[in-house]
Amino acid sequence: MNLKTEHVVIGLTDPKSPTNVGAVMRAAGCYQANEVRYTGVRYARAAKFHTDTKDASRKIPLNAVESLISDLAPEQRIVCVDLVEGAIPLPEFEHPENALYIFGPEDGTIAQEVINRADAVVYVPTIGCMNLAASVNVLLYDRLAKSKHAIVGDDLIKRSRDTNNTVSVKAG
Repeated sequence: MNLKTEHVVIGLTDPKSPTNVGAVMRAAGCYQANEVRYTGVRYARAAKFHTDTKDASRKIPLNAVESLISDLAPEQRIVCVDLVEGAIPLPEFEHPENALYIFGPEDGTIAQEVINRADAVVYVPTIGCMNLAASVNVLLYDRLAKSKHAIVGDDLIKRSRDTNNTVSVKAG
């Protein structure tokens, strides 16, 4: 997969769980996001307990910011992802090439002023709310599944799988 013709930033609104932020970083690495930003102080206090098991934070910046929606490039589109009335179901959504995806905190939602600035607001049509990291994974997978730039096949599988996995599908 080569999504580098696109620019993807994940924005986390005051995340509280270092476990979730670590899992978000892993997703960002798997789906080649360019950056993860977060607001608030809860994550920074607990960051030493992270679960970024693939060390994505060595390749993808994880930046604390005052505001997720300030200092954006003119072509960057704000896409809020949350269970918000009037939002677009994710299966119907067309992803912009240059996107900042903003997710709410585990124990809250995205501020109304951020929703008001968004170019789109989408939700994952589930019964009940998903975990923050699960939501990021689903959104990024949906983006990949709908992308014209994805590379698939055995070479990708060989580069991506665990070193203990040498299994293959046999014809016949």
